[in-house]
Amino acid sequence: MSEVPWVEKYRPRSLEEYVGNSEAVEHLIRWVKNWDPKGKKAALLYGPPGVGKTTIALIVARMFNYDLVEMNASDWRTAEKVSRVAGRAAEQGTLYGQSRRIILIDEVDGIAGEDVGGLTALLDVMRKSRNPVILVANDIWQPRFSILREVCELIEFKRLTSRDIVKHLKRICAMEELEADDDALKVIAEKSEGDMRSAVNDLQTVSYGRKRITVEDVSWLAVRNRILPIFDALKLVFYAKTVNGAKSAFEMVDMDPEMFFEWVYENVPAQFNAPEDLAEAFENLALADLFLARIKREQNWKLLSYALEYMTAGVAVSRRYSKPKWAPFKFPSRIKFLSALKARRELLNSLAAKIASKTHASKSKAVREYLPYLKAIAILNPSLCEKIGKNLGLTEEEFSVLGGLKEAPEKPSRVKYARRR
Repeated sequence: MSEVPWVEKYRPRSLEEYVGNSEAVEHLIRWVKNWDPKGKKAALLYGPPGVGKTTIALIVARMFNYDLVEMNASDWRTAEKVSRVAGRAAEQGTLYGQSRRIILIDEVDGIAGEDVGGLTALLDVMRKSRNPVILVANDIWQPRFSILREVCELIEFKRLTSRDIVKHLKRICAMEELEADDDALKVIAEKSEGDMRSAVNDLQTVSYGRKRITVEDVSWLAVRNRILPIFDALKLVFYAKTVNGAKSAFEMVDMDPEMFFEWVYENVPAQFNAPEDLAEAFENLALADLFLARIKREQNWKLLSYALEYMTAGVAVSRRYSKPKWAPFKFPSRIKFLSALKARRELLNSLAAKIASKTHASKSKAVREYLPYLKAIAILNPSLCEKIGKNLGLTEEEFSVLGGLKEAPEKPSRVKYARRR
């Protein structure tokens, strides 16, 4: 058995060898070909693991003769490291004075740490970049990635079909002079559930000590317990044919119950168009919300099963009169609101800390007594405010706060669309 993993040994090197996601591939090629420093400087490739997101980025860079700078975000989570590695590459040319360079940042999911500033530094790198930036992630629907989604060209990669996987597995077998029954390769492909990396690893594992692979040789492979994207899980809820199918949706996502509730709640009005169905679905969601509140208040986690049944199966069985129609799933507006509120609070906290350090006062006193005066100065005498801001070492975002503090938007209500019977 070769010591080199087959996923690397037989990684596609050209478009001819690459399989699957043709629309996403064309989208990426078009974006790189027409890249404009005045437009979106970064493309965010997202989708399940093992579908070739990183591989196609490498292929496209080679196609357009770009120098490639690759980094793994999960290994460089701090602001200082992100700026040092990706920042310099994004702003500088190549060793030979060329400007054609692509910065590839893999596993962006790993940069979402709460206290190390890696995501903020990454956004700064993208703003200053003079070169295309390609980001790769599995799940981009975390609230912390809301700003990232807005400033990037989003390109979705979907799970590969069994036919695509079998095609690549046959190529590997030919290169390894390995005979494999078509049915055996189909079993490997089906049990990989659209993950090419897993399929290739399975093929390498079962090939050890064999010259031919049969169905019996692969029958022991287990179906993996995979994490579905939230959109796939929502489909299980809104279009479930059985109660158990709807209940399984929560088990297939890596998400806490309250966040899952918000996703379901947000999308009910768009998925159900009959008033009777809406009333039934929201009544079940209201019961789920009551159970979640009691769980949080009493720490009685035995009640969680009831909450989950109401927010999954309860919503699924509410569909009786709604006519089938396609409607895109939306990110929860309440989560967007809370995310924006948190960002604003952090900005005010940073501003207050700088004022407090110069005035030898507490941060609460700086916000309560000094900030209103700075706001007035910013409105009446902008030049003086700019001098004060430079002395305090304020950033552009903190200057914008001084330019006029806006009232926080009204918090969306969970019962906005609901009506009681």
